[in-house]
Amino acid sequence: MCGLLGFLTADTATTAVVDQVYDALHCQRHRGPDEKGTWHDDHMIFGFNRLSIIDIEHSHQPLRWGPADNPQRYAMTFNGEIYNYLELREQLAAEHAAEFPDGKIFATDGDGESIVAAFHFWGPEAVRKLRGMFAFAIWDTETEELFLARDPFGIKPLFIATGPGGTAFASEKKSLLELLSPLGVSDELDPRALEHYTVLQYVPEPESLHRNIRRLESGNYATVKLGQEPVATRYFRPDFRVRPFAEGSENARYAEIAAALEDSVAKHMRADVTVGSFLSGGIDSTAIAALAMRHNPKLITFTTGFEREGYSEVDVAAESAELIGARHIVKVVSPAEFAAAIPEIVWYLDDPVADPALVPLYFVAKEARKHVKVVLSGEGADELFGGYTIYKEPLSLKPFEYLPAGARKLLGKLGDKMPDGKRGKSLLQRGSLSLEDRYYGNARSFNDAQLRAVLRDFRPEWTHQDVTAPIYAQSAGWDPVARMQHLDLFTWLRGDILVKADKMTMANSLELRVPFLDNEVMRVAEGIPFDQKITKETSKYALRRALDGIVPDHVLHRAKLGFPVPLRHWLRGTELYDWAETQISESQTDHLLNKPAVLQMLRDHKAGVSDHSRRLWTVLVFMVWHGIFVEDRIKPDIQEPAYPVSL
Repeated sequence: MCGLLGFLTADTATTAVVDQVYDALHCQRHRGPDEKGTWHDDHMIFGFNRLSIIDIEHSHQPLRWGPADNPQRYAMTFNGEIYNYLELREQLAAEHAAEFPDGKIFATDGDGESIVAAFHFWGPEAVRKLRGMFAFAIWDTETEELFLARDPFGIKPLFIATGPGGTAFASEKKSLLELLSPLGVSDELDPRALEHYTVLQYVPEPESLHRNIRRLESGNYATVKLGQEPVATRYFRPDFRVRPFAEGSENARYAEIAAALEDSVAKHMRADVTVGSFLSGGIDSTAIAALAMRHNPKLITFTTGFEREGYSEVDVAAESAELIGARHIVKVVSPAEFAAAIPEIVWYLDDPVADPALVPLYFVAKEARKHVKVVLSGEGADELFGGYTIYKEPLSLKPFEYLPAGARKLLGKLGDKMPDGKRGKSLLQRGSLSLEDRYYGNARSFNDAQLRAVLRDFRPEWTHQDVTAPIYAQSAGWDPVARMQHLDLFTWLRGDILVKADKMTMANSLELRVPFLDNEVMRVAEGIPFDQKITKETSKYALRRALDGIVPDHVLHRAKLGFPVPLRHWLRGTELYDWAETQISESQTDHLLNKPAVLQMLRDHKAGVSDHSRRLWTVLVFMVWHGIFVEDRIKPDIQEPAYPVSL
């Protein structure tokens, strides 16, 4: 678990660029405070920050490995964990040990060598065999070709920038911003990415808010030849179409789900340091913690909440921890702590994410790092097993499917004429639309009219369909819930959920592992039928049945809450109103945003005219981001990591 950085140039690598890469590592020091290293040859420069988790005394990076006739052929940097590395090492040794002196393929006991050896023997297909979270770069000194890859779900980030000076890549965009000059590219903003952000509340892959910095998409690998642009290939294509279950019984299906999840948790517990677990009041994190207890009876669990009633699952989480026998630690976040931490949190994010839940996540990660170096968490269960309430919408809208298109259109117009807040308005409007038009993920912030009032350069042709249409094209003919799940895998999950999970834990030099997002768990989840995911009464039906006896009864059928934030109340009261007003007045974003319109939104929100909390938060987070990364007006107090090497 670390931060990687690299620079590939067709020209001979100069000492100046090597020094710049080394200096740029400091921007991601929080990702790996245990070690810092660089390596370079004539064309490739690698930098690395290491957070030591497996094979602490060895497995240093940048890592060198090669076959018997060229033991130093490859150089690699790797961020993440490969949970089936022991099985891969065993397979590679069985197939190829005879090709090495003394039959030794590996010089360390870590997971990094399993990646580069698998790549040597199996080529790009090796990425399909990796169970884990990863972003890695392999430089082949013989062919002078770079290979980059990201895990299927996008758990670990990888930013890329290419210009006349070469190609650079990093775990943190901040590091690439330090290298734009030798690349020969500018730091101009991307207005289309900004418009997508204001609608979606995150910047969708492969975009970033900087036009010349992009992301290698989740489930992709890329090759880069000297003097050429990266060429990306998608290797991960999920398929949520229902498939007949071989065993022929629902109980067998539930048993298979439980077995796959238990196996995943067991492999995610592999570490040479202490592993803890986040624990909310929901089924997902409780299941992970309960299964983890089977491998570590001294497991420590962590939760967070607020003092305001209705915005905390602390009591439920504490009861769950007691029932499964875990030691439990709680962090309560005050409004003052919340506001004070925002600049620092936005700095760690790289690009803005307007999900207020990332603030309590930052604080619970900070608390957890005092006790452990690795935590498990329940991200991904909703996307794989059908957990979001919005997935019930096809059930409520089913009557509209029997109406002629003209009748649906008339009902939609009727809904448009109804006053805001009128019961049935949203149902009529959404029922008149196709799935592709009405659903673009869990984040829905501004509509076109609101966006036009706020964005100076609003472009109606830049819609959510820029992002969603290619994804929907891949799921034509699937049932609507399967299509929604598939869309969320490539939008909300990798754009919001996994970004905040990675950034907020890495900000505290804490490794977060997500056992639901595992190849084998995905395999059993893909073919679950509609009625085993969503019913009128519940969501994640098959998963709940599979976890009966593993998760305590008080959680098993409980509605999802998560880490809710009382933002609506705070932006109306003394907690955040003055802070928000100050951000708007001081922000130098007049050329991008209609600040008087934003200020009026804030005042209307305070007066109770309308709930603008999500829209306001989206704009405010961008203003803070702009103040840090563009204006250089806001200077967060980023402390040097000071954690023990192991816990």
